Amino acid sequence: MEKLKIWPSLKYFCFPKSNHWLKRILLVFTFIFFDYFVTLIFCRTPCEEANLYARSFMESFGIPLGLTLFVLIANLPIYMALSLDSHVVRFPFKIDIVAETLVDVVFAWFVAGLHFSAGTSWFWYAPELMRQSLGMLSYLSLAFLLVKPHKLHYND
Repeated sequence: MEKLKIWPSLKYFCFPKSNHWLKRILLVFTFIFFDYFVTLIFCRTPCEEANLYARSFMESFGIPLGLTLFVLIANLPIYMALSLDSHVVRFPFKIDIVAETLVDVVFAWFVAGLHFSAGTSWFWYAPELMRQSLGMLSYLSLAFLLVKPHKLHYND
């Protein structure tokens, strides 16, 4: 009976279980940190930042601290949701393949694609849709190679 109770505690939100969800967290945050570090390197004044929320943080706290605070606050919900999922989400194999593929497609476009596009906008003058599509394809390629939602045996 004790196993059926799910009481989310701070550890579920802060410390992901070491499984395929942890790999997904690392992959998602690779793209987020790419955007973060490229912006730190290339941004000389806050007015160069296209994201109005990030710009306001940078104007209020300075570029390094403002950008760091913005990235932490903006991406904390993503980290917490994926960390919680690493402890809670367990689907049967057939549903797992579809659900995790959909999760990867959503993260590919809305997280990795946007951050890749934003990061590369500092040094690559290509259309935004092209940069975002390349970010999405990069994420999906890495997800299928490293996270393996298509694995033959479900071991978690």
